[in-house]
Amino acid sequence: MPIVSISLNDDILKEVDKLQESMGFTGRSEIIRAGIRTFVQEEKQKSELKGRQNAILIVIHADEHDDQAARIRHDHEDLIKTHLHNKIDGDSCMEMFILDGDSKKIQAVTNAFVTDKKMDTVKLVTL
Repeated sequence: MPIVSISLNDDILKEVDKLQESMGFTGRSEIIRAGIRTFVQEEKQKSELKGRQNAILIVIHADEHDDQAARIRHDHEDLIKTHLHNKIDGDSCMEMFILDGDSKKIQAVTNAFVTDKKMDTVKLVTL
């Protein structure tokens, strides 16, 4: 089996260790493999979407990155039927988008948020 090295900052490593303990994983490698499998499965499901879709997209980011989220939102206005913005935890924001449109466009807006390093959490739920 090939070996892949990764670097993690201290905050992420602490979270990995907490998950390892709470979920009963035997080591860091096991939990990282499980995370990668989950990510690959979610991406595969998104890539298999066809035709017109309805979806909910949830994005969490630091308040200071509102402008970046707004840029992505404006680039994909044709898909967004409803947009909710809410402050959470003092300096974080949660944005929820109700989307309706072509599956490829839904994938594009989701990927725009996922690949932006300023976004903390991105979750797509197709309906």
